[in-house]
Amino acid sequence: MIYPSDSIIEVFHAGQWHPAAQLRALADNRCQFSYLDEYVFGGPGIPVSLRLPVGLWPEPRIEGLTGLEADHRPPPFLYDLIPQGRGRKFLLSMLKLNDSDTMIMPLVMAGAFNPIGSIRLSTAVDFYSTQAAKNPSAQITDGFSLDDITARSDEFLEHISLHAMLAAGTTGVQGVAPKFLLTTDAEGKWFADLALPDERACEHWLVKLARGKSEDDRMVLRNEAAYLRVAAACGLRVAHEPRLIGEMLFVRRFDREVTPGGLQRLHQESLASLVGQRGFGVPHSQQALLTALRDVVDNSLGETIEFIKRDILNLALRNTDNHSRNTAVQRTPGGCVQLTPLFDFAPMFKDPEVVARSCHWRDAQGTRQTDWLQIIESLPLPEKERIEIAHALSEFLPVVSQLEGIARQCGVEPAVLNQCLGSIAEQSAQLVRLPTFSRLDAPDPDGI
Repeated sequence: MIYPSDSIIEVFHAGQWHPAAQLRALADNRCQFSYLDEYVFGGPGIPVSLRLPVGLWPEPRIEGLTGLEADHRPPPFLYDLIPQGRGRKFLLSMLKLNDSDTMIMPLVMAGAFNPIGSIRLSTAVDFYSTQAAKNPSAQITDGFSLDDITARSDEFLEHISLHAMLAAGTTGVQGVAPKFLLTTDAEGKWFADLALPDERACEHWLVKLARGKSEDDRMVLRNEAAYLRVAAACGLRVAHEPRLIGEMLFVRRFDREVTPGGLQRLHQESLASLVGQRGFGVPHSQQALLTALRDVVDNSLGETIEFIKRDILNLALRNTDNHSRNTAVQRTPGGCVQLTPLFDFAPMFKDPEVVARSCHWRDAQGTRQTDWLQIIESLPLPEKERIEIAHALSEFLPVVSQLEGIARQCGVEPAVLNQCLGSIAEQSAQLVRLPTFSRLDAPDPDGI
């Protein structure tokens, strides 16, 4: 890429894309960001990131070798738009670039043409249009049947490659496992997401394949559907029930809603972005992620409880893949900011690549915390909230105590569940202690 290069960040609102901000690439890992004047004074007022309210901001500064200097590091939200895994490799090959940790701006400026959420980059849209125009004969307009998809026919894969660059992954979804973004029309035909105009779209889907070819890889994928059913049965925020068809997991997307007024794209942003993380694989304490979450959501107490309950199930069912981009917030059509429905919830302890838990609860000295009584006591929250959190988790105890039976009913395979019985028992034992904590710290109703 020749620098500088400009792109416009567009925000989807009320059925159309609005130019919102300018992004000027200065190097592979350096840029300038600013909202457009016309968006600040006449736009819908929707920020491109919950950390960047709409406004005319001075250029950020950072401490350099000789004092304060301009901070040209990419804003954290851009990292949510950078392809990873197979999609990253696929895009790099198209751009004829070698990969490195500093390869940021070329990837986002070419790859963010259809990301999860409600923003996109104009340069990426142009890049996609140019690639699609090179092979117009492959633009199939009749769609595909479910059988075509599950068989991964040559025609389907060619269609996917052209319209969404998903032949070996996707530039729109992060992660290691190959994923397809698909959309259905009123007749039940399936299309690559970008191949179907918004006005014809009925349902939007994320289709996942196993990360690898081993039986354990396939087991993880099979049980992800069951794990999400478990989460729903436990009262956590889960969207639509996934469908496992053959060796493909079909998950309805929750960043898209088809309404009588047309398609709505919902803003989605990871906790990695909210905590200010630049890059990938950076560990954070759960307290840091929780603080970043509470700073932006509308109901901080309710979302705190939801966040902790999710982690209890992660620990009980040994979902070790809890990095900061596997949890995100969204803005609902009514404008409420909250945690998205649960996603990437699976028995990752079975993954052959040994996916380790990366985000831990830690005290002020950085020592790892594993006991819920200890964790809640040390949360930097008003005492009234800590008491309410403890009560909520005490009420969650009967659910966790019955988790083995719930998991069996939801279809978790014995080979997975039997290896979780110890961790389920451990979580139940910890929650038993919480009612005592609540009674000790609760104010005396008689004032004695």
